[in-house]
Amino acid sequence: MANILCIETATTNCSVALSVDGSVIAFREDNSKSYSHAERLHVFISEILEEAKKRDTDIQAVAVSKGPGSYTGLRIGVSAAKGLCFAWDLPLISVATLHTLALQVEDKVDFKVPMLDARRMEVYSAVFSSEMEVVRETLAEIVDSQSFSEFLEKGKVTFIGSGVEKFQSVCEHPNARFIPDALPSAKQMAALAENSFNTSNFEDVAYFEPYYLKDFIAGS
Repeated sequence: MANILCIETATTNCSVALSVDGSVIAFREDNSKSYSHAERLHVFISEILEEAKKRDTDIQAVAVSKGPGSYTGLRIGVSAAKGLCFAWDLPLISVATLHTLALQVEDKVDFKVPMLDARRMEVYSAVFSSEMEVVRETLAEIVDSQSFSEFLEKGKVTFIGSGVEKFQSVCEHPNARFIPDALPSAKQMAALAENSFNTSNFEDVAYFEPYYLKDFIAGS
């Protein structure tokens, strides 16, 4: 049974959770739209440790959302996670941001498409089956009325995330369902992080870098 600290900062949502055996026991989140990560992240970590009556010596690993997402948000989260791993001598676990976002889709559908805003008409997206198997890898792509047509023709598809509004404006397919106001959260990281811990799927703390997918653009 592992105590894992989960950190999610890939978007405007600053989110921290403490999980035990894959279940969240303490949680903090702030989606102020103003990227409060630098101010709130370490405060949240202290608060959830206190709430759960845990000390740093009780933690077995630190998990961080690896991207894609905001360059600034990812950099802050990964830097914090690596700092804690060095200070507490813990393994580092990375969790795919779009995977955790897709887990928020609870309805029974044929495909789940997590979608994050990537400026203009571009989004970061991936495609998962109803059983959360990867059907199409993560891409940065410009969406139009024909995007994801091969999946929409096969069955019901739920699009979720901050990039959904762009696609919703051009998609009229009857098989499409939209959840535009969802953001990745540390809550959904717990089970994935636990699985990585149990299989010793760890990152090299010294050399790990976020999965930016695109080159840095000032203001992102």
